[in-house]
Amino acid sequence: MAKKKVSKATVKKSSSKKKSLTLNDIYDQVSRKADTQGVKINVAETKRVLACFFDALEDYRSADAFDFIAKGLKRAGTRRR
Repeated sequence: MAKKKVSKATVKKSSSKKKSLTLNDIYDQVSRKADTQGVKINVAETKRVLACFFDALEDYRSADAFDFIAKGLKRAGTRRR
């Protein structure tokens, strides 16, 4: 009886299955970070604000919208957490 050869790629695929994130997961994550002793914000408020952010981005060309996001990510990298 011949053994079936298993490649490394096959092993990695089956062992590294992750649940993909949803927009709601991001909303929850933002809400947890924003809800501090000084600022009380819940998930519903977070969703509303982020929805408005996406509505504002929709008015721009895709390249400009992604440029805003890239600038925000760069700035986030310089802030202390």
